[in-house]
Amino acid sequence: MKKTSRVGVAVAALALAILFVTPMWRVDLKAPQYPEGLGLRIWINQIQGATPNGLNSINGLNHYIGMQAIEPGQIPELRYMPYIVMGLMLAGVLVAALGRRRLLYAYLAAFLVVALAGLYDFWRWEYDYGHNLDPTAAIRIPGMSYQPPLIGGKQLLNFHATSWPDVGGWAAIVAVAVIMLIAFREWRHARAASRSGAVAGLAVLLACASPAPRPVVYGIDQCAHCHMTIADPRHAAELVTKTGKVLVFDDIGCLAAYLAAGDVAQGAIHSTWAHDYASPGEWVRTADLFLVQSDSLHTPMGSGVVALARAESAESLRAAMGGDRLDWAQVLTRAPRH
Repeated sequence: MKKTSRVGVAVAALALAILFVTPMWRVDLKAPQYPEGLGLRIWINQIQGATPNGLNSINGLNHYIGMQAIEPGQIPELRYMPYIVMGLMLAGVLVAALGRRRLLYAYLAAFLVVALAGLYDFWRWEYDYGHNLDPTAAIRIPGMSYQPPLIGGKQLLNFHATSWPDVGGWAAIVAVAVIMLIAFREWRHARAASRSGAVAGLAVLLACASPAPRPVVYGIDQCAHCHMTIADPRHAAELVTKTGKVLVFDDIGCLAAYLAAGDVAQGAIHSTWAHDYASPGEWVRTADLFLVQSDSLHTPMGSGVVALARAESAESLRAAMGGDRLDWAQVLTRAPRH
């Protein structure tokens, strides 16, 4: 995993600590006789009324229609939920510390399972709360149930009930969204690296089959002379040995400097190649190229040398940028020998 991804996972996991200091969910009830409203605030370890005596008021009203009293001490989920949240926090920090993508994917899956299981358990509790009515209640309406909405709003007799995440719940939603985004980005990065590795492996196999240039893996391959990552196809060059080994360069000037320094024996060289500056993509032997050197040409390592496959293209570029028309032998002569 990238360093930024590891930091992001750790921050998202630690953000779950908000659940210990703010409510996770809220249920609000509005009715003409209660203009100030009633409501519940559900924490990970307790249920409270939205007002100081709100829970008692709701239990009193529910008693008349046969609904069960809400007794936080009798709800087992409120006892073990804090441990689940702490487990998610510690697991996220561990994933960030180890930095393994498979652990990240497993952590995301576990996080989603816990979240979905929590929502299902809440819905199941609401269903029992609204359907399991006392048959001896003072007010009975045949066929009527009083299940609050899981998310959104619902009319229950003369009360309009709404149910939404509270501050802690939104923090958890943001945390899992961040982890999903990080996991997706890491998955894409892993796929890109795998494709690049496959291209490089195929290039090596092709190079071993017969001495010939190979495709450059831009953004990954490094110049054999200056060791910079190769990024611009217009300036790429290669040296192929008689054994099929291929050395890549980010600047034809780097290729010339490498040869001038004697880093490879002349008898070991099979061929040297470069891309056409005007139409990069196909390799052309350096002996067949027309070269222009000008201080006005910006090349990766500042040699100012570019290669063109056609003489008229080279002359047009020289006329526009100034400088000299050269052949490959002259470029080699001018190359630095250190």
